[in-house]
Amino acid sequence: MKFSYRLKRDLKMNRYVYLMVLPVVLYYFIFHYGPMYGIQIAFKDYSPGTGMLHSPWVGFKYFNEFFQSFYFWRLIRNTLLLSFYELLFQFTSPILLAFLLNELRSALFKRIVQTVAYLPYFISVVVVVGFIVDFLARDGLINQVLSSLFGMEKVAYLSKPEWFRTLFIGSGIWQNVGWGTIIYLAAIATIDPSLYEAAKVDGANRFKQSIHITLPGIMPTVIILLILQIGSLMSVNTDKILLMYNTATYETADVIGTYVYRKGILEANFSYSAAIGLFNSVINFLLLIFANALSKRVTETKLW
Repeated sequence: MKFSYRLKRDLKMNRYVYLMVLPVVLYYFIFHYGPMYGIQIAFKDYSPGTGMLHSPWVGFKYFNEFFQSFYFWRLIRNTLLLSFYELLFQFTSPILLAFLLNELRSALFKRIVQTVAYLPYFISVVVVVGFIVDFLARDGLINQVLSSLFGMEKVAYLSKPEWFRTLFIGSGIWQNVGWGTIIYLAAIATIDPSLYEAAKVDGANRFKQSIHITLPGIMPTVIILLILQIGSLMSVNTDKILLMYNTATYETADVIGTYVYRKGILEANFSYSAAIGLFNSVINFLLLIFANALSKRVTETKLW
């Protein structure tokens, strides 16, 4: 049977399914694959007046400029440190919360805790940063409480570079930990209850059941999400950093995404910022491939 005939018959039989998929395909083609044509400006001395096609080629000029830049190592260090802390604390906290929620015996209390933990996720990041600014200002609530109760000196936390990473990661955990538990609780729900009953017969307590049954049961889900997290290791939440940082905290807060924003949008240095963005994307892509290959070899769980 010819391929064209089978394709025509399949399109006819499943035409409504393909119509449902069509908006998704168009979205990715228009907003993800279409703009990849503009990658070439990273290798050109692009000027809006000259246009993309007629701008002269400069090869790897802007990549070399970035690698030799005074800010290169600071940007790499800050980006990797924030990503590492997110991986260490923000990625693991939903797993821990899911374990704790799974151990609750009161269904009502469990639903209340879940609801309270989920709510911050639906708050806009702009509002969350607004909370941080108001609470941690020199005359804000936190300083007022610490000063009146413990006699501590008032501190402008958002102007202190040493406080930025703590505030960024801590607020991220508060906002996302509840939502992240949904996937893990769903994975826990698929574990065969007979495994827990057999463990009880063998004398295993709740802690040992969690370690030897619950954790291995959700491990494939954890590994898949970990691979995806590693694949975006060089892409920190730029929007939130832009809202939180200032010139006083560039030392610890300035990352590749914010540097691209300043160079590309504020300074209109389009080719230079495109080169940095392309470098960042390539590193993320290589990290994703490496993480998937390593997981495939060690655990046999993989994305592809």
